[in-house]
Formats: sequence, structure tokens, C-alpha cells
Amino acid sequence: MQAKLFTPLSLGDLTLPNRVVMAPLTRNRAKPDGDVPHALNATYYEQRASAGLIITEATQITPEGKGYIQTPGIYSTEQVAGWRKVTDAVHAKGGRIFLQLWHVGRISHVSLQPDGKQPVAPSPVAAEAQTFIATGFAEVSEPRALELEEIPGLIEDYRKAAENARTAGFDGVEVHAANGYLIDQFLRDGTNKRTDAYGGSAENRTRLLAEVLETVTKVYPAKRVGVRFSPFSKFNDMSDSDPMETFTAAIARANDAGLGYVHLVEGEMGQSRDLPPGADIAKLRAGFSGAYMANNGYDRERAIEAVDSGEVDLVAFGRLFLANPDLVERLEKDTPLNEPDQDTFYGGDAHGYTDYPRLEEVAA
Repeated sequence: MQAKLFTPLSLGDLTLPNRVVMAPLTRNRAKPDGDVPHALNATYYEQRASAGLIITEATQITPEGKGYIQTPGIYSTEQVAGWRKVTDAVHAKGGRIFLQLWHVGRISHVSLQPDGKQPVAPSPVAAEAQTFIATGFAEVSEPRALELEEIPGLIEDYRKAAENARTAGFDGVEVHAANGYLIDQFLRDGTNKRTDAYGGSAENRTRLLAEVLETVTKVYPAKRVGVRFSPFSKFNDMSDSDPMETFTAAIARANDAGLGYVHLVEGEMGQSRDLPPGADIAKLRAGFSGAYMANNGYDRERAIEAVDSGEVDLVAFGRLFLANPDLVERLEKDTPLNEPDQDTFYGGDAHGYTDYPRLEEVAA
């Protein structure tokens, strides 16, 4: 009997052929001039089109939303045209692809910001974190707090980015509200010290998220929109006094918006799946009526078991998809997997990007 992991799932009117998702993976291979996707990126995503759904690498919605060199944007006509090459290539192979909408907030450096300005954040709380700039790794710069009157413009940036994603041919979008970036910074009380309508209570700290989801779901049908959270991850120097309260409220916002899925990083991003005392993913999941996408440390056995049991609906794979363009076939047939080469994860050329062998090439 076929494992449920390899069976279709519908997000509204969009049917995914299987439940194996390519997670968003930053690869720093956009054109340095203008952060534009190009032919090499199209080849990379096209190779992985057998995924039930591809979620692109995080893509900045504005120049101010950029935190690392050579990450792609979705705010210029050149970027939209570059992404259109990607979506056309994926669709030609029968694939489905969502764009991940990203604003890094405080996880940036003045050298990456327009006119060398300070990065923005909910509050002027500096992160003990590093980013990648033209000269290599660097400590992130001290941010300034977004003024209350700037927030409507930020929400408009999300709307324009979603419109651009639609123009570029994406099947949907995922709002990045995880891993210590801007929306996550608003959600958590370790980084959000505001005393206005966007700070204080969990209801207020989730207000920006709700407004972003509201504007994005006016561009795409709600079932073609997802959101990613990392409730228990400390990545990028994040903390919260009561993550269960915070993320119960955040997931309620996603549920109210009628989204197609919630995508959770279970545990520490890219590391341990262990949860802190009181953390309860099943309880968080129970607050959302759409599809639940799990992420972090899943292998074949765990993924099959989790989907068969009904514990999760979709499983997002990161490193395994990076090294195995035909991951769905390999998982279904239970064949050996290519090992990812960590030295080529960020930046570079086709090596470690589009040259991982497919199963038939290994056999040959």
C-alpha cells in the first residue's frame, strides 16, 4: 500500500501531486547586480519540480528587506522577469511553486541597506548574530525602530511583492514569519518592546502578521497562501517569555485569514528537535484548520509515519532536497541519498547547486 506521503493533497483549487515539499533554502546565487534570478536558478528549481510543492528561497520584498548578499528580490521589473524564467521552467516540468516573501528586519548590515541606513526593527534591540556581506561574515548592524506611520507603507510593500509574485507566475506565496526576521521580531516579546498598538499583548504583537496576511490574501486566494513560524527556535538571537501564548495567538491569526497551510519549524532551526518545557506542537497545530506542514530533521521513516498517522499533512525537506533533485522518487523507492556538500551551500556557481546526480545517473 502506498504511503500517504506520496499521495495528492489539495490547497483550495491547487492539487499537489504528493506531500513532499521543498523547503525554502537560501543559496545566495542571484545576480550581484540587482539581486535578479537568472538561468542557473531556473535550472536548479526545474530539477526539483517533482516536489509536491517548491517553496523558493526567502525573497526580499524591498531593498530595505535585504540581509545577505546575492539573495533575490521581488520588487523590480528585472527580478519579476527573472522569476518568470523560474516559474515557467518549473511549470513546464509539471511542478508547483510558491514564493517566500521576506523582510529581514534587524538581521542586516548597513552595507546592504539603501544609502547605508540602519536596518529597521520593531524596537532598537540589536541582535547578537552575523550576516554575510561582500567581505564575508559580519556582525549585524544596530537597528532603529519602525515609526508607527511607516507601518502602512511596509504592509503595502508586502502587497506589491505578492502582486509581483503573481505577475511572475507563482502558484502562491508563503509569508516568512520565522527564524528571527521582521515579522518574527514583532511576534516575540524579546525583540518587540513597543508600547503602541503593535506591542505589549500577544494580540498586539500579532497585529502586523494579521495585517500582512489580510493584504496578501487580497492578491492570492487564501488557500494559496501559507505562513512559516519557528515558535521554539532561538536562531538569530530570538527569545519570548511565553512562546505557547505568542504562537497560539499567531496561529489563530493564520486560521482567521483562512490560509492554505501553516509551516512550522519543529525545535531549533536546522538543529535539535528537542522542545523546551511546556512546548506542545500538537496543541499549536490544533488551532489551525488548514493543512499542517512540518519541518526540521525529517527523514523518510519519520515523514511517512507522521503523515500516515495524520499528525502532519505535508513535510518540508531542506538539505535532502538541496542534494537530491529527485528526492521524491528516492524516498518512494527507498534508495540511497546524495550527501549535501556544506562548502557550497551559500554563493558560488553550478558546483553543489545544479550538479547533484539523479538516481539514473548514479546507476549509470
